[in-house]
Amino acid sequence: MNEAVLVLSGLDPCGGAGIAADIETINQFGLTPLPIVTTMTVQNTQSVAEVQPVDVKLMVKQFHHLQADINFKVVKIGLLSSSVQIKAIADLVKGKTIVLDPIVKASTQEVLLQTQVISTLKQDLLPLVEILTPNMAELFTLSGEKDEQKAIEKLACKWILLTTTDVSESSIEHRLYHRAKLVKSYTYDKLSGNYHGSGCTLSSAISALIASGANIELACKNALDYTYQTLLNAKNIGKMQCHPNRMPVTNINDRESWV
Repeated sequence: MNEAVLVLSGLDPCGGAGIAADIETINQFGLTPLPIVTTMTVQNTQSVAEVQPVDVKLMVKQFHHLQADINFKVVKIGLLSSSVQIKAIADLVKGKTIVLDPIVKASTQEVLLQTQVISTLKQDLLPLVEILTPNMAELFTLSGEKDEQKAIEKLACKWILLTTTDVSESSIEHRLYHRAKLVKSYTYDKLSGNYHGSGCTLSSAISALIASGANIELACKNALDYTYQTLLNAKNIGKMQCHPNRMPVTNINDRESWV
């Protein structure tokens, strides 16, 4: 078991998504998050007003300084904001187990990843990723395809957990692919609210479970169950989207059964 997970993601000042969500989620699984902020944002539960990349040289220094002191093998990556940043991160994380939540748009629909940056992500980072966690729109944007199977085949990731929340009406089917073959599907009732940070919660939970020793299939199943519980118990602190209520794993189930 690895006691720490390195997190590279954006800062959401309202705390629902981004690195705040990652820290909160990984902590609930009893592990220590090692957060490096990639992107500063101006946002709340209603909108994203501004996005600013963090200086790449600072991020590289933070990574090396952490690695010189702390042994970590799992890296969770969220919002990235420039091609230069992606290339630098790809060089840093080679040899690590990477969980990538490919954030293209905010949950309030503002575009966060431009076309050239997406191209760099596909070329430099995707081939290194152990598991990718896109929704349907992100899958089609990354692949350039409009057919699910063709899109899955076009991406270079070993594992893809596809969530269909953005296209589902009454029930949500999450589909797990291994080397472009469907191996598992998980179905949940769709909840009626609007949520801010569910994707961050899911990918961070997967990273924490992998670092705890779970295989990919078990990590995905238990991370999906955990995320669903956080949405069932979501908090409304602003005027629009609800925050997932990220509770300790011991409040939901016997922690040992999760890995």
